[in-house]
Amino acid sequence: MCLLRLFQASNLQGAWRAALRKQGQSQPPGPHRWMHSGGSPFRAVIFDMGGVLIPSPGSLAPAWEAQNNIPSGTILKAFIAGRDSGPWMKFMRGELTPEDFFQEFGKLCSEMSRTTVPVDSFFSLLTSEQVAKQFPVMTEAISQIRANGLQTAVLSNNFYLPSGKSFLPLDRKQFDVVVESCLEGICKPDPRIYQLCLERLGVQPSQSVFLDDLGQNLKAAASLGMHTVKVNDPGTAVKDLEGLLGFTLRAAVPNTCPVRKTMEISTDSLERYLKGVLGTKATGPLELRQFSHGQSNPTYYIRLADHQLVLRKKPPGKLLPSAHAVEREFRILKTLSSAGVPVPKVLDLCEDSSIIGTPFYLMEYCPGLIYKDPSLPGLEPSQRRAVYTAMNRVLCQIHSVDFLAAGLGDYGKQGDYVRRQVQIWTKQYRASETSTVPAMERLIEWLPGHLPEEQRTTVVHGDFRLDNLIFHPEKNEVLAVLDWELSTLGDPLADVAYSCLAHYLPSGFAMLQGLSGRDLSQLGIPAAEEHFRMYCHHMGIPLVENWNFYMAFSFFRVAAILQGVYKRSLTGQASSATAEHSGKLVEFTSNLAWDFAVKEGFRVFKEMPATRPSSRSFHTWASAQTLLRTTGVRCYSSFPEPSKGALVISPEGLPRPVQELYHQLSRFMEQHVYPVEQELRDHQTSAQRWTPSPLIEALKEKAKAEGLWNLFLPLEADPEKKYGAGLTNVEYAHLCELMGMSVYAPEVFNCSAPDTGNMELLVRYGTEEQKARWLVPLLEGRARSCFAMTEPQVASSDATNVESSIREEKDCYVISGHKWWISGILDPRCQLCVFMGKTDPQAPRHRQQSVLLVPMETPGIKVVRPLTVYGLEDAPGEVPSGLRETPDGAGHHPGRYRPVKGGDRTSPAAGAQSRPPHGQDWKQGCSPGHCHD
Repeated sequence: MCLLRLFQASNLQGAWRAALRKQGQSQPPGPHRWMHSGGSPFRAVIFDMGGVLIPSPGSLAPAWEAQNNIPSGTILKAFIAGRDSGPWMKFMRGELTPEDFFQEFGKLCSEMSRTTVPVDSFFSLLTSEQVAKQFPVMTEAISQIRANGLQTAVLSNNFYLPSGKSFLPLDRKQFDVVVESCLEGICKPDPRIYQLCLERLGVQPSQSVFLDDLGQNLKAAASLGMHTVKVNDPGTAVKDLEGLLGFTLRAAVPNTCPVRKTMEISTDSLERYLKGVLGTKATGPLELRQFSHGQSNPTYYIRLADHQLVLRKKPPGKLLPSAHAVEREFRILKTLSSAGVPVPKVLDLCEDSSIIGTPFYLMEYCPGLIYKDPSLPGLEPSQRRAVYTAMNRVLCQIHSVDFLAAGLGDYGKQGDYVRRQVQIWTKQYRASETSTVPAMERLIEWLPGHLPEEQRTTVVHGDFRLDNLIFHPEKNEVLAVLDWELSTLGDPLADVAYSCLAHYLPSGFAMLQGLSGRDLSQLGIPAAEEHFRMYCHHMGIPLVENWNFYMAFSFFRVAAILQGVYKRSLTGQASSATAEHSGKLVEFTSNLAWDFAVKEGFRVFKEMPATRPSSRSFHTWASAQTLLRTTGVRCYSSFPEPSKGALVISPEGLPRPVQELYHQLSRFMEQHVYPVEQELRDHQTSAQRWTPSPLIEALKEKAKAEGLWNLFLPLEADPEKKYGAGLTNVEYAHLCELMGMSVYAPEVFNCSAPDTGNMELLVRYGTEEQKARWLVPLLEGRARSCFAMTEPQVASSDATNVESSIREEKDCYVISGHKWWISGILDPRCQLCVFMGKTDPQAPRHRQQSVLLVPMETPGIKVVRPLTVYGLEDAPGEVPSGLRETPDGAGHHPGRYRPVKGGDRTSPAAGAQSRPPHGQDWKQGCSPGHCHD
């Protein structure tokens, strides 16, 4: 963009400075931080912007001048011309508007070079997103400075953009204080701007370090007593800053963070212990960090001299019986290392609680990759498959260890593993129970009665999943298996099932990211079933049938573990920062477990001897047609055909994309709909109840933005998915169940009656002109519609009772009659009436009726009054006339149609345009069973 156009602004100088100065001064002071644990005298690090955090104008100018055939040094000379009175300094003090500066600076450059200088091109480059990017090494350094308890600030000579905002292409959240010259009206090297920054930080000059690329600015800072670092190269400057601060500003150990307050340990006694274990050569400062993973046993990274170690300890406080047995972890690691299983090398077990408060063990740090995201972003499909294959093979390696020969015969009881585990985790759950979780109660009763016959006894890991593995940085090889706290002797299939947890969890799951709803074939990741078959092939064992039981058992264990983590978080014992959120996840994971239990029940049921099949037809179509289907063609029936035996009664049985849509809808309901129900109810009972609710309209826009829109339209009516989400009725039924939990939800997702039925009618039978006029506004949520069929003489929905007449006259239809319980007629957005009347009284009883599309503004339509139900007015709060129905179509109203001319007829089938449509035809053609019809 040409900077001349970019800087088109006038009369902004005073307004900008006043508004932005006020904004800058009203910012709250930065949060108080604790001092660096190493006793550093510094409390704050202050950064210049240009030349320190982003490229400076002076560094960009030479290449730009050469490219544009401008004499070298022109831009730099113009910058310093006139010194404090020059256009550049005045611009940075906010004394010139962008337009004025652009004219003055351009003129100055042209006079100096005796040629036309396109300064607009230079400033476009300077402010472009491609150039004005923060140096990664500085971003990393700022993060480490803040993590070590020091404050950060940016002290910049900058200028205004034409938008009125200052040029500061940085994430302001990185800094406790931001001081900008154009807002303050003073520039470096004026001492006042340094003092202003120090005051806002609340530090003395001697407690700060200032980084700048210009000597005059550093000299001014030093004269105040500030420590300074000259920045010629960002990387070198970071090393110099490390020397001043006394701690590293480079990449921290992956997956670590500063030790959390509740997990701090005595470093003095620990250092004495380590020197005793490692020998007298272990000298130098002790660096201690905490690993972010490890929900149960706190795990720490230690650097002492040239030694990199990992310490894993029991959590503090009163613990559940037999839980957090680090002694067992130490034993199994030491034994498996000798057996050739890739595990970290253990160094020592310390059972003396006086050292750091609880027993712990020490092992060597194993550098490598830990994949926290099971979708493995950044890898190619072939690489992802290789990672999961390596994971599968190392599990087989663990299960192949001769535990008797390895001296682990007493490591756990042999046989009856699953029964004992169910008892143990039930007991653990009861000990940490904080409230009743219905699914857990059902599982506690169901699991003992459906135990499988155990196939083998091996060493089992107990918590085997992708993020407990360390991979080689350059090849798909597992270097170490971590977190052996739950290991014992048991059924290896429990490990296999546990390793597939991520396949069934959503990607946003707080404690363990999942793969549910992802296209695994496109990613190259084996599906859970393939992972299981791969394991059986590598182990040389036959496939087992009761896979669903093992998954139910695995999720039951997860729920029990999460309950324990949550209980400890209430007392400050849990080691993870996300532990307090685990309470909400207990119900979610136990529901998943119960879903698998239901699937296992259906598997057992299907294996029972066959009985005489039901004669009932489950097909959607009412008219006779063949039930034969081509193999591989998707079935659009409302229910699966009896021969397939695949009635989907749980969302987990839905196709993965539909599962993801289900979970997305559920999250939207939890986050946006349920919390505002009381506000919507208040609106319904207020004096404004007949006016549209802005809250509903706002929710509709959010739903539309998230793709949760027009979910109702069945795939059989819209096979190309031009209008809807492409769901079958049985898939949509599960989403309907969710929406039906709130009276307001159907309209939020544009899935409320009578619009759903009317839109399907238009999709199936409407002409292109009718679709453009009526269907598009309805699909977009800009209009509503009503459906007029029932009449006072016979209060039923039997279309054969219709007496209202539709008579064709030349190029229009004349309708006459009296309707009531008219869904949607009182909505002020109602633009279309779908009217059913009798067109041929002499035809067979079920072919006398036709349907017309009647614009609501047609003269002769009279809405008489609202009809109450059990005395309820059913005001949804959306109609100024005082009459309206609820969003889900519960309210109905009478209307009289004296002879009305107009209306479009719809066609019930292709090629049927020559006659008015018969009501029974389209009613049979449209999908039955919509929850909101």
